[in-house]
Amino acid sequence: MSNKGPPVFQLFTEIAIINQLAQAGFAAVLPKGMTIAQFTVLNHFIRLGHDQQSPAQLASAFQITRPTMTSTLARMEKAGLVAIRPDPEDGRAKLVSVTAAGVKMRELCLQRLAGPLADADAVLSRETLAQLLPLLQDVRAKLDRLRD
Repeated sequence: MSNKGPPVFQLFTEIAIINQLAQAGFAAVLPKGMTIAQFTVLNHFIRLGHDQQSPAQLASAFQITRPTMTSTLARMEKAGLVAIRPDPEDGRAKLVSVTAAGVKMRELCLQRLAGPLADADAVLSRETLAQLLPLLQDVRAKLDRLRD
């Protein structure tokens, strides 16, 4: 074994560094008050076409604790980006949906992310992206199955 660790550790190290670079670039251009966590919630809903989800479902999807998700959702509700209402089938549970303002905010975020995405696109060839994307999707799907 090298001093860099086993290959799977090296893979996760590279993914973590790429994630840190992407998050720093994204955070720098998001509208004032918008966090990456909030953007990812909006993007999750719209990208997957969800009308509503419970905070527990969202916490599970993002692999974070329910209190962490509840805190993020509370800030988003205060900003008018999501609506939180009681679940009519379970009075103790809540349901979250994206508001029209949330949809507009996601669009604004995507516009602002165009710069960092264009920068990355300029240094990654179409061939590299075509090779990486299916491999990374396969890794994600396999790791996602491990958590179930």
